[in-house]
Amino acid sequence: MRHDEYADIIQQRADHVFHVMAQRVTPQEMAVMRDAFSFAREAHKDQKRKTGEPYILHPIAVATIAAEELMLGVNPVAACFLHDVVEDTPHTIEEIRERFGDDIAFLVQVVTKQKKEHYDESKQVDNYRQMLMSVKYDIRALLVKLADRLHNMRTLSSMRPDKQMKIAGETDYFYAPLATRLGLYRVKTELENLSFRFRCPHEFEELRKMIADDEAAQAVRLSRFADQIREVLSDAGIKAEVVVEYREPYSIWRKMHKYGDDFNHLKYRHFTDVIFSTPEGVKEKDMALKIYSALTDRFMEKPGGIINYIDAPKENGYQSFHVKLLADFGRWQEVHISSERMVRDSQLGCVAERAADEDTIARWIEKFRGILRDIAAQGSDGSNFIEKVVSSFYNDDIMTFTPTGEPVVLPQKSTIIDFAYEVSPELALHAKYARVNGFLASVKSPLRRGDVVEIFTDPMSHPRADWLDACVSYKAKKEIAEYLDSLPKPRYHLCGICNPIPGEEIVGFKADDDDDDQTVTLHKRDCKEAISLASQKGDNIVAVDFTPDGTLYPVTIVVKAVDRFHLFVDLVDTITNRLGLSINSISTSTSDDISTVTISFGVHSADELHAVIDDIHAIPDVDEVKRLNQ
Repeated sequence: MRHDEYADIIQQRADHVFHVMAQRVTPQEMAVMRDAFSFAREAHKDQKRKTGEPYILHPIAVATIAAEELMLGVNPVAACFLHDVVEDTPHTIEEIRERFGDDIAFLVQVVTKQKKEHYDESKQVDNYRQMLMSVKYDIRALLVKLADRLHNMRTLSSMRPDKQMKIAGETDYFYAPLATRLGLYRVKTELENLSFRFRCPHEFEELRKMIADDEAAQAVRLSRFADQIREVLSDAGIKAEVVVEYREPYSIWRKMHKYGDDFNHLKYRHFTDVIFSTPEGVKEKDMALKIYSALTDRFMEKPGGIINYIDAPKENGYQSFHVKLLADFGRWQEVHISSERMVRDSQLGCVAERAADEDTIARWIEKFRGILRDIAAQGSDGSNFIEKVVSSFYNDDIMTFTPTGEPVVLPQKSTIIDFAYEVSPELALHAKYARVNGFLASVKSPLRRGDVVEIFTDPMSHPRADWLDACVSYKAKKEIAEYLDSLPKPRYHLCGICNPIPGEEIVGFKADDDDDDQTVTLHKRDCKEAISLASQKGDNIVAVDFTPDGTLYPVTIVVKAVDRFHLFVDLVDTITNRLGLSINSISTSTSDDISTVTISFGVHSADELHAVIDDIHAIPDVDEVKRLNQ
């Protein structure tokens, strides 16, 4: 294409941005955008993209996405025109600041990759950190970067396969989930599918073809189902748009992997959108319920098939009323009932104008900022930083409730531990057990959407190390780790073979002199491991003072006795009531009138264990009591 032809295309596409923005900006703001475009055009005048097109077409495309699809204001759109100037040309951020002011310079600087001789973890991770930390000040910088990433993904076919994989991987891991959490569903869906297309092209094409074939095969009956909904709503005097939508390949692929189904057996490959206009003076919820009532008068409703995202929006602000209805052709159909405002907000996410009482996204952004500040204060770096952000924000969320009906929004796969820390760290500090929907549950039990959770505490209960593996939220992991770090460090490691307890004959071995870990490991003197170490590293033997200090040491004993009535009760009574010890587990088996009982509990010392053994020996019909090494 000739230079003059490109010049016309460049001007036409830039004029389109100005036309879109002219409807919502002042003449002075329009002048700033035109100046930003002119500056960028001159800066990139000798540069070309991989396709051979003038490079300036990319900043124009990014500005178009920001203006038209994300509905951003003048400064973010101007920053889109300028976003690659500092990174790819000799111009500096100081020039941008002097010509366009601090705000535009800040936005440009956030999306400009910093050149370093050495990166904390990798160039990619440092770029993630730079963008995310900008949220402490302004969410718009992330939106500029998402617009940039969306256009890069739309034009990724011009890149080498290795570059495609790198960029697609970044998008799938970082940018698509970020768009999800910002409520930008349209952006999120497109990024996911473009990433999937370039990461797994054959699988993507197979699924795309299966979706197209299924759509054609189901067209008649799905069209009839939609017509029946339209007829029901029309008879009820309700104005609404009804659209059947198939899920995109990535969404189908993810559901297939989640449920272990093949394409033909996967439920809800499509859904039906009912989008209503809200008459003046009528609440959106009332309209949604009116539609729900009319539809369930005509169609059978699946028990438990309702999800009310109107009263309980997702944490990123998504609202809709989901219900499953039985179509005349004998298949459950997923129906989403949404107002025009809800649909608009799901497209614009955190940049949509919302009423104050509906602006759940504002709370999420503030929560996002707070945790990023906290992560930064801890000095986290490299992939550790990204993992913390991902675990905090990049999961789908579920809404749970306190017994008084207060909503508690948590990442998917959260447990009662996460719930407790989200409600109150003080509550979690002494959490012992819980009731979920009235049923007794361990604090490590997973939660589902809609669960009502009541936490019960005990002053003697405290967070344990195994809680770290049983929670998913950043807040819970941080608080548990800080508590565990605050505990006195153990003086000794105990051998896992012989499991010594205070009062037994023990020997200590220090680590090798060149080992950073100087903790002493304790063994019983008759432990095979201790005998082996003494023969090889005798100089590492140290004197130790291993005395009772309130710590409970787990032990297991095996009791053999003649089976009789009340034997089990006598054993429990001896350990718990007479000696005041808690039993962790107990199991029994009986063969030919001989009972074998295995009991695990905790003791403070060898003397206490010997007292237990002696007392159990004294029980009638008990023949043998011995300790098991674990």
